[in-house]
Amino acid sequence: MDGDLLRELFASLGPIQIRRLFGGQGIYADGLILALVVRGTLMLKADAQSAPAFEAAGSIPWSYERPKGPPVRMPYFTAPDEIFDDPDRATHWVGLALEADRRSAVVKKPSSKAKRPR
Repeated sequence: MDGDLLRELFASLGPIQIRRLFGGQGIYADGLILALVVRGTLMLKADAQSAPAFEAAGSIPWSYERPKGPPVRMPYFTAPDEIFDDPDRATHWVGLALEADRRSAVVKKPSSKAKRPR
């Protein structure tokens, strides 16, 4: 997906960073990854609070198949089509992704590399 289009869609957030990720692109704002482009499809971050809005808009959750075991569901949904047609709707959906990302950053568990008390 073209970087200029992504910057336009995420303009309400100010400057964003676009980095190569998983064979696609990761879109970052304020150091947080809030969207991905996977096989040319824009995926926005969601969580338990925002997922119902994405589902109601007809967005599809991103999952991938593993060689063994059930599919792995990721916390991203396809961007609703209206994001590409209406800057105000783009602002709405991008805002939901950023809010979900900020909530997930607050509840992340400490890394396993953190020093443990002796």
